[in-house]
Amino acid sequence: MKEITVEELFKLKEPIIIDIRSPIEFNDGAIPGAINVPLFSDEERQEVGTIYKHEGQAAAKWKAMEFVSPKIPVLLKTIKSYQTNGELVIHCWRGGMRSKAVVTFLEFAGIYAWRLLGGYKEYRHYILEKIPTSIPNQAVVIHGMTGVGKTEVLKIIEKKGYPVLDLEEMAGHRGSIFGTIGLGEGHNQKIFDSLLFKGLQDIKESKYFLVEAESKRIGKAVQPEELMDVKFKGVNIYIHSSLEQRVKHLVSEYVLKYEQEDWYHDKICLGIEKVLKRVKDVEIRKRLMETLHEKNYQEMITILLEQYYDPRYDYARQEYEGEFFDIFAENPIDAAAKIAAKLDELSFQPLLAANKQ
Repeated sequence: MKEITVEELFKLKEPIIIDIRSPIEFNDGAIPGAINVPLFSDEERQEVGTIYKHEGQAAAKWKAMEFVSPKIPVLLKTIKSYQTNGELVIHCWRGGMRSKAVVTFLEFAGIYAWRLLGGYKEYRHYILEKIPTSIPNQAVVIHGMTGVGKTEVLKIIEKKGYPVLDLEEMAGHRGSIFGTIGLGEGHNQKIFDSLLFKGLQDIKESKYFLVEAESKRIGKAVQPEELMDVKFKGVNIYIHSSLEQRVKHLVSEYVLKYEQEDWYHDKICLGIEKVLKRVKDVEIRKRLMETLHEKNYQEMITILLEQYYDPRYDYARQEYEGEFFDIFAENPIDAAAKIAAKLDELSFQPLLAANKQ
């Protein structure tokens, strides 16, 4: 049986990673790019686990065999359908019986695959150990009041070939009370860590990276201390845009795309409830409730920016020790162009090899 370590896995060129854990395990955290071909359904896995607990290993193995036997032809056919030029790698939770069984079945069918030693558990241990030492030692941190389009700016800059860590995308959250609108429920810590490790691997040739000035927690995910330390000591670029432009950008991002959806108003109500707990001014609370009742989202955004987000942003800026450079921009495209010029001036060059057209 061919076996491979996690470290060796990352040296393979475009491996086809087949995760045979149950859907609930896969959705809780997986290797980025892995394909879920579950050996057991969630219910079957639970039943086998219950039998193991109450009747022992032999009885659990027998039940597992009863579940798996009828599925073997379809399972092998499914895995074979993903086989291209890349190496096949099979893994389960900790490289135990599930992956051993599937690799054996595949060998009988003339399909040769690697079994990942230690499974997903070892992969997670490996990336958590590697993340702190994979962070480039200099950061260029993008600041700006809510609505200047920092995330959009980063995406434009990344397309120009600069090394970027898009932490909001990794967290599946925009970093605000309304941060999951249109994005589902956000990513948990396991998924964030996996995407952060992948992001760091993508820019490993660089001595620096661009990143948004996020607080340590983004939705459900928390950034590692080592990353925060590098950010706090980095070079800072502050984007300034007019209130009118910021409101326009936020209406486009948070309102126009979703306001016709059934869930939208309820989600906004939940967000405003959280804001109201932190706003003491009676008049502001009253105005927010009126805009909510009227579904006047543009006016609501204006109030939130002026009375809630902007005052908090200036306070957060104080944590950053490095020099600040101010950029005055009409929109994210303008901001990205001016930031690229500033990066050139500061001798931060794009990764030409990774330049994306």
